[in-house]
Amino acid sequence: MYQKYWKRILDVVLSGLAILVLSPLFAVIAIWIKLDSKGPVFFRQTRIGVRKTQFEILKFRTMRRDAPKNVPTHLFSDSDQWITRAGRFLRKTSLDELPQILQIFTGKMSLVGPRPALWNQYDLIAARDRYGANDVLPGLTGWAQVNGRDALSIAEKAKRDGEYAAHVTFGMDLRCLWKTISTVVTREGYREGDGGRKKNK
Repeated sequence: MYQKYWKRILDVVLSGLAILVLSPLFAVIAIWIKLDSKGPVFFRQTRIGVRKTQFEILKFRTMRRDAPKNVPTHLFSDSDQWITRAGRFLRKTSLDELPQILQIFTGKMSLVGPRPALWNQYDLIAARDRYGANDVLPGLTGWAQVNGRDALSIAEKAKRDGEYAAHVTFGMDLRCLWKTISTVVTREGYREGDGGRKKNK
C-alpha cells in the first residue's frame, strides 16, 4: 500500500514544499554559477531510471564545459582540474543535487531509492538486476548512499540497493532521510577523483 500509493503522495507533497521554500536558494546558486564560469546553470546527463528506462538527470553544473562526459567523477584521476570554484562548494554540500527535487515532483525520481546509474555503468546495472533494484524509482538519496556511498564496491552498492527494493516502507524511507542528514554533514563515504582505486575492486 505504501509503495503503491503513499510513497508517491509523500514525494509530491515534500518536493512541492521544497520547491517553494528553496526557490530563493536556487536563484542564488544559479547566479553564482553564471558568474563563476562560462556555461549553462544546469548539467544534464543520461541515467537509468525505473525498469532500466533512460532519463536525463538534472544537477547544478559544477564542472567546466569541456570536462569528460559520462564518467563518474570519483573515477577521475584528477577531478580538481575540472571542478569550478562554485562547483567545489556545491559538491561538498550536495547542493548540486537540488534540481532533482523538480524531477521528484514530476515522477521521474523519488526522495528515496537507488541512486540512478549512468547509462554506461553496465556492471552496476547488471548487479542491481540480480537484486531487483532496477524495479523501483531512483532516488535523491538511498540505502547505499547512507551506508558507504562512494566507498562501496559495485557488489556492495547493488546489495544495499536490493535491500531497499525488498523493503520499501515508510519506516525505511524515514531512516534513509534521517541518515542522509548526518551523511551530508560528515561527508561520510564521499570520494572525489581518486580514480576509483578503492570503490570498484
